[in-house]
This record gives sequence, C-alpha cells and structure tokens, in this order.
Amino acid sequence: MKRIEMPVKLHQQFVGTVQEVRYSGQGVIDLNGYEIRLPNAFEGEKVRYEITQVNRYFSRGHVLERLEASADRIESDHGYLLEVGIAPYINMKYAAQLALKNKQIKRLYAATGIDVAVAPTVGMAEPSHYRNKTVVPLQYIEGQLLTGFIRRRTRGEIVPLNDYYVNDPIIDQTIGQVREALAKHQVNVYMDDDDQGEFRYIMVRRGYYSGEIMVVLVTETPEFTDEENVVAEIVKAVPGLKSVVLNYNPRKLHAQLSGSNRTLWGQDSIRDSLLGVEFSIGPNSFYQVNPQTTEVLYELAAQKAELKDTDLVIDAYSGIGTIGLTVANRVKQVLGVEIVERAVIDAQANKELNQIENAEFEVGDAPAKMREWAQAGMKPDVIFVDPPRKGLTEELMDAVITMHPGRFVYVSCNPESAARDAHYLIEHGFHIKGDILPIDQFPQTSHVESIAVFEPNN
Repeated sequence: MKRIEMPVKLHQQFVGTVQEVRYSGQGVIDLNGYEIRLPNAFEGEKVRYEITQVNRYFSRGHVLERLEASADRIESDHGYLLEVGIAPYINMKYAAQLALKNKQIKRLYAATGIDVAVAPTVGMAEPSHYRNKTVVPLQYIEGQLLTGFIRRRTRGEIVPLNDYYVNDPIIDQTIGQVREALAKHQVNVYMDDDDQGEFRYIMVRRGYYSGEIMVVLVTETPEFTDEENVVAEIVKAVPGLKSVVLNYNPRKLHAQLSGSNRTLWGQDSIRDSLLGVEFSIGPNSFYQVNPQTTEVLYELAAQKAELKDTDLVIDAYSGIGTIGLTVANRVKQVLGVEIVERAVIDAQANKELNQIENAEFEVGDAPAKMREWAQAGMKPDVIFVDPPRKGLTEELMDAVITMHPGRFVYVSCNPESAARDAHYLIEHGFHIKGDILPIDQFPQTSHVESIAVFEPNN
C-alpha cells in the first residue's frame, strides 16, 4: 500500500490566518488545500500555531501566539473552560457569538443548495449561569475527592472546577456540597483502568421556578457502602433538596446514566414549569437545559406555526410532553408519540397534573405510528418535531410527507443535521416558509437551536 505523505508533521509550527469558525467551534486555516483546526481561534486572526494531531483529512493544533487578534476577542478570566471544552466561545464578545451562529447556519444551508433567509439570533440578556442540569465525574487526586470535567483529548483526566460558568450557581454550590459529603465518608470511586469501585458521577437538576433540587448518584454497583449515612449527610448539606436517587449504571458505555433508578430519599422527581405548564422531571427526563430560553423557543415555535384553535397537532418525539402540553391551550387536539415508555408515562402524568383534556400521548415508533394514523385517514394541521442532535431519519420525514400536514415545525439543536433534512424535505415537495430563526439556547458554546417551518408546495 502506498504511504500517504501528510502536508504537516506533529509539532511543526506555522503562521496563518483563520478563514472561518466552523459549527464545531474551531477556527479553520486552509494550508494549501489541507485543513488545520484550532480551538480559541476566531475569523480573521493571524496566529502562530503548533500541530498537535495529524490525519489524512485534517490536522488539529493549538495557538502559540496571536499576531493579529480579532476585534471580537475578549480575554475572560474563565480560560480554564477551554481545557474541557465547556465554553469554546468564552473569549468572544456575546454580540459576536450571536452573529457567528447566524453566519454558520447560513453557510450550512447554502452548502446544501438552499437559499433561505436567516433571522438574527435571539440571545439572552445574561448569557451565563443558565443550565438547570449538570453531570460531573468524581476522581481522587492526591487523596482529595474532586469534581470537574474531563480535559479534552485525554483518557479521563479531570480538570477540577468549582465555577462551571454556564450552570445555575446553586447547581455549582450543590455539586460542592455533595462532593464534600461524599468525601467525609471516603466513598469508593470507580476507575475504568482496574474496573473497581462504586461512584461514577454526580448529577444535579434544579427547577428554575420551583427551586427544587434533585441529586442523582451514578454508581457502578446497585448499592454502595454506608448508603444510609452517606445519604443523610447529603440531605443535611443541601438546602432545597427534594430528591436523592441512585442510578445504577454498570455498563461499559459512555452513557452517563442508565434507566435503572432507585430513590434513596425524598421524591422520585422534582417539578418545574414552562409557559405556565407544570412538569414532573425525573432523573432521565429530557427537559431543555436552559429554562429561560426554552420558554422563548417554544413560544416562537408556536408563533411560527400559526396555530389555530381548530388545529390537530402531532408532537413527534414528544418526550415528557413539553412542546405538546405548552401548545395544547391554543389548538383543538394534540397527539404525542414517543418510543420511550417511561417518557410517555411522564407525559400522561403531566397532562393530568395540569388538567389538560385535549392531549394524548402514545408509546410507539414515530414513523410507524404516523403511517398508521395516515392510513386511518388522519389529516394533521401541524406536526412538531424536536429531535436529538442526529436529526430526523428518512423514515420520519417520509411519514411527514405522507401525512401532508399544513405546517411542519422543525425545532433543531443541530443546524448541520437540520440543513441536511431540509434538503430532503425540499426534494420531496416541501418549501421553507419564511426564515430560519436561531435561538441561542447555549451561550458561550458552539451549539444553537433553530426553528424552521415547512409547507407542502401544493
């Protein structure tokens, strides 16, 4: 086999100008047709950089010296967040972050051949300390129990953190309180290398409006040493605590939580609200992590859907009912479908909790269920989807095409997959109505939500 000569070598140094910042959050330099990717490098910056990783398609590097800095650059005192990848835009002015996300969406849609207007990105008044959930690993370093995040491109090396910057400050405080409670009992932390130990992660959830706190202890074992006393220590340490849950996760996977939960103290769930609708939130519930912009996101999605009180609405990937239940008071009927049975049970419970009578949720594979509904003659006026980052399957889009709704509202957390899916829908008889609306659900990060509404051409 012919050996491929790489245009760069490990640890080589170069000087170049950043052409663009990709949706990945990394600046890109074109080196004679070969791509160099750099964190914390902004468009137009001239930098001296070192190559840290090489493959045949692209190389990674890090900036050694900034010869010409961007006017959008600020030097925050949270540079440590770059080490773990929490906040790749921490050194970028917030207005520039919003403009960049708008530009990235335009590029992604243009790359698929779609000419569409992209509205200015809707931002936050205070773009920090917004997350209502976090999961952090535990590790002993020199005999001290620490929490933090894994350093980028390492095998489990923790960067100790106390201020995560994007978390609700009470969540950061709670992590510290739980960590200290566990340290008092010298809990046994699981280590991948020797496949020994008990504790893996701490997860904390907090209701934005309710203030209720849930602590989830993720363990390698179904029980842990001195369980009763450890839990009592946590309960004593954390004000506002409503729930302590053990999540038994022995699988050798990157999934941080399993579906196996046992309540150790208090309630099985906590409560919070969106747009006046109350929700019960368990350890595994999908619930948007930025409650302030989630209300904006769902309100704007409902507005772009042009909902009417005569509408039949399908909420595909309905989860615990967050979209379906928040629009139910604007339409005639909501039908939700979700493949995760536990989520459907929660959605039905949330419906009862709010005394909503015009919504129903069913367990099932969304494409199959929608084909079944179509064969039964159902004609939905609006279909909502809010899929995971991988976007929609062709099976789901084919089911939407078959159902031929008046409006198809696509709420996306990944504009790369959204642009790909938009191309498929346009090829199969739909067009985008109006513009793409970006919402900055994740300030300081490279991620962005967006709303697109599709209509059938005829």
